[in-house]
Amino acid sequence: MSAAFAALTAIFAKLGVASIDPDLATFIRTVVILVVLGGILVLRGRFQPLASISGRTYAFLALSGMATGAS
Repeated sequence: MSAAFAALTAIFAKLGVASIDPDLATFIRTVVILVVLGGILVLRGRFQPLASISGRTYAFLALSGMATGAS
C-alpha cells in the first residue's frame, strides 16, 4: 500500500503544480499533511503536550524540517 500511495502522491503532485508555483504547491500539500496527521494523532490518542518535548528534540526536528525544505 505504501508504494501505491507514493505513486498517487507523484501523480497528484504533478497534476497539482500544473498551474501554480511549485513552492506554493509544496506549501499547500504541507498544510494538508499537517491537518491530516494532527487528526490521526488525536484520534489514536498519541498527541502529547508540546511542553513535554525536550529542546534537543525540537532542535533536531527543526533541522530535519529545514533540510527537507531545502531539498
